[in-house]
Amino acid sequence: MHKIVFYLSLMVISTTLGAQSIEVNANHPDQYTVQEGDTLWGISGQFLVEPWRWPEIWQVNPQIENPHLIYPDDVISLSYDGDSPVLTVSRAGMGSRTVKLSPTIRVNETKRAIHTVPIDVIRPFLTRPLLVDESEMESWPYIVSSYEQHLVASPGIEIYVKGLSSDALGKKYSIYRLGPEYVSHSRGRKEVLGYESIYIADAEITAYGNPSTAIITNAVKEVIDGDRMVLQSDDEIYTSFMPSSASSTITGSIISAEGVLSEIGQYQVVVLDRGSNEGVEIGNVFGVYQSGVVVEDKVINTKKSYEDNDLIDYLGYMRSKGEAVTLPDYRAGVVMVFRTFDKVSYGLVMEALGPIHLHDAIKSL
Repeated sequence: MHKIVFYLSLMVISTTLGAQSIEVNANHPDQYTVQEGDTLWGISGQFLVEPWRWPEIWQVNPQIENPHLIYPDDVISLSYDGDSPVLTVSRAGMGSRTVKLSPTIRVNETKRAIHTVPIDVIRPFLTRPLLVDESEMESWPYIVSSYEQHLVASPGIEIYVKGLSSDALGKKYSIYRLGPEYVSHSRGRKEVLGYESIYIADAEITAYGNPSTAIITNAVKEVIDGDRMVLQSDDEIYTSFMPSSASSTITGSIISAEGVLSEIGQYQVVVLDRGSNEGVEIGNVFGVYQSGVVVEDKVINTKKSYEDNDLIDYLGYMRSKGEAVTLPDYRAGVVMVFRTFDKVSYGLVMEALGPIHLHDAIKSL
């Protein structure tokens, strides 16, 4: 797959799309200088209340003649043409130009251009299998021993592998271990959606045989006998993402989170129990919701009168058991999907408005 870069191009912003309005931040800056490490999502958040909605604005003016990447040190300014906000981009030596924000797709290898999301956070999740069936790994080559016959966690150590084909010599493999099952309860019953494949290490085949010999080139966990290997792909990874709303309302829940024991925060990877079978697509944006808290309404149906000035009796009433009231669900964050499978999707928490937990509900925005 080619690496695809979406360009942020010169644009005029309209505040409406159909019946829905695009709300500009009340405290937006007049100008913003693009920095190394910025993202398109973060830059849009300087100006828009809902930064994931910038593609909707781009679609208002889809024609583009001269697309330009956004780079560090570019200055983005917000002004108004009548009631319509206008963004201008200034680049050193090129002056200022009024531009349309419109997405275009091109194959490009530029590394300094600003990505939509923090790409280094999700890069490891873009090439690994991540999700497998219970028996899928049984057909993969497996490790029978290391040279020293103990756990291996350092590059340069030799391991021995069975199940490789004769053309494996010189090829690079990744090592995995079958992980826990992904389980969903959001359909009202327990459903096993697949199994996590835990990334362990990388290795290169140095000699073919039965067993073959490989050398560990990188390791994040200790390699043990029985770990499985899969050939690394030469495809370029998909590194740019365009936020979008799902074509229909999709609800589900968070069923796993990378390295999380309690609360989930911004820029952490989460697993959703909805996938392409339900219509989830790369770039879809979901709100994360926590069930409304149940509180007591101690005032409803009160028959106390202030005329008798019986303060003691009134306070006693207020201490009595009132009616249970469920507050509305609270949106605790925003997740953008960056990889999909049939039954699950991987997403990145772009905004954490409050504590996010496993099993919190999700709903397409």
